[in-house]
Amino acid sequence: MFPSDHTGAVFFDVDGTLVPGTSSSAFLAGFLGHRDELTEAEDAYARGAMDNRQVSELDAAGWAGVPEGRVAGWLDGLPLVPGITETVAWCRRNGLAPVLATLAWSPVGGYLSERFGFDAFSGPRLETSGGRFTGRVARHFDEYGKRDFALAHARGLALAPGACGAVGDSRSDLPLFASVGLSVAFNASADARAAATVPVDGEDLREVLPALSRLVVAAR
Repeated sequence: MFPSDHTGAVFFDVDGTLVPGTSSSAFLAGFLGHRDELTEAEDAYARGAMDNRQVSELDAAGWAGVPEGRVAGWLDGLPLVPGITETVAWCRRNGLAPVLATLAWSPVGGYLSERFGFDAFSGPRLETSGGRFTGRVARHFDEYGKRDFALAHARGLALAPGACGAVGDSRSDLPLFASVGLSVAFNASADARAAATVPVDGEDLREVLPALSRLVVAAR
């Protein structure tokens, strides 16, 4: 492990945080034909009635036969909260590594990282064969995997968890919220708000910057 130029890192959730009011999976399921079924499963997950593995397997089945190259075109229309570009730039100016810590499928994390310049991304992976999705999950990934990914990424930058922040909105963020120095519940559920260092409501991601500035002050 080598020292980095970063004084901290910020781990951003995707679904419900960068993607407001829905999830990237539900958005894509609209093209795949199983949106209603997936939305019901996501609601069950939020209530604790289903686990992430069950939801992922249900969703993955709807991808069977779809060409890998088709997804990027769909993602161009993904609804996103304003201010992502500016927030990533602010993080970089202030020595904070911007990272996606998400349960969204890896094509979503890869797309958003390339589009906005996030350093890395987490997430489950869909199985592919011959350039098409098979309808099976190649790698499962849950809220504890999200936490472990973030902490491992911080270690790779020689950063203590206390020098890191997380921005999220729901159940899948709770283990990570409990593990970092600053947690921001952005337009969040009641349980996420209760677990966070600070709740923030707003229509633009830049609303979280005053809270994230605590990481900058603490590093000085």
